[in-house]
Amino acid sequence: MILKRENSRMMSYMGLDFDSLPYQVPTSEQGGAGQSPGLVYGNPYSESYEDDCADYPTLAEYVQDFLNHLTEQPGSFETEIEQFSETLPEWVTTDDAFQELVELIYQQATSIPNFSYMGACLCNYLSHHLTISSQSGSFRQLLLQRCRTEYEVKDQAAKGNEETRKRFHAFVLFLGELYLNLETRGTNGQVTRGDIFQVALPELLNALLSNPVDDNLICAVKLLKLTGSVLEDVWKERGKTDMEEIFQRIENVVLDANCSRDIKQMLLKLLELRLSNWGRVHVTSTYRKATPENDPNYFMNEPTFYTYDGVPFTASDSDYQEKYQELLEREDFFPDYEENGTDLSGAGDPYLDDIDDEMDPEIEEAYEKFCLESEHKQKQ
Repeated sequence: MILKRENSRMMSYMGLDFDSLPYQVPTSEQGGAGQSPGLVYGNPYSESYEDDCADYPTLAEYVQDFLNHLTEQPGSFETEIEQFSETLPEWVTTDDAFQELVELIYQQATSIPNFSYMGACLCNYLSHHLTISSQSGSFRQLLLQRCRTEYEVKDQAAKGNEETRKRFHAFVLFLGELYLNLETRGTNGQVTRGDIFQVALPELLNALLSNPVDDNLICAVKLLKLTGSVLEDVWKERGKTDMEEIFQRIENVVLDANCSRDIKQMLLKLLELRLSNWGRVHVTSTYRKATPENDPNYFMNEPTFYTYDGVPFTASDSDYQEKYQELLEREDFFPDYEENGTDLSGAGDPYLDDIDDEMDPEIEEAYEKFCLESEHKQKQ
């Protein structure tokens, strides 16, 4: 079905005020994030509502309830996403409502730290299965337009106040998750990652590194630990030197920026991670076709995480979603900063889990060696 516009003027993304949407996202008093907005999730689609019934939910309530449900029970995604997707066309009957749907998902993915990965998976599913036609575009197109709004103000956001930077960091990490999870299918059925993200992510890193305050550097490290191995593989195949340029900037930050000792230690460990091929196992012989059984790198195009028991897992594992969400729920993606603006305990953060309180002797020795080598290069 072709959607009808509620208004002749299309809602502008750049000036979009979430509070001005036709339906408000429920607050905590109304049943906001983490609470049901008065509609018990289970099988709301089968409920019978009269048009004049006071309990008839709005689109925002219906979608927000499902998002909250996924936040609390990520394991239900596989069993309930199909029904949710098939029911949405009954609710989304205008262009404005379609844009509101995208905004609700975007806000949940960037305001609830442990929903970033799940939000990207949800966006991937809807981009391939949501059967809604609109003059505004497809779900994927509207999502990318929404992300573009944030992308276009990246330089100002990276230099903004702490709250502005925090929102920007949430967007950056969500875009990283979209790069890994928002699939594009070619005419021959081949699944690839969007080229648009391969252009956007290095520009976001440049914005962060151009204003090397501690929280910007932390965000840059998180993004590189999340996407670095995949990006570098793609760029190497295409003969591009983007990763070399990014790490040259990181080396300059280590040498010149007035960041804390802990931040420099974190950056040095990131340099070490890249030198170790992002922690991937080196296979000397590939005389036979690679399979999960004979090639330890078969699934290593995705980041490797570790449970609190030290058990490694990747996106290839059947219980990846549960383990990943549990890891994020144990610790906030964005820890509360101390007076100096930094909390680098790293405990529980899947992207900062290797940071200690003090620089150990090996790292200190590596740092001194790094400084000497850099000084030698400069003299040459």
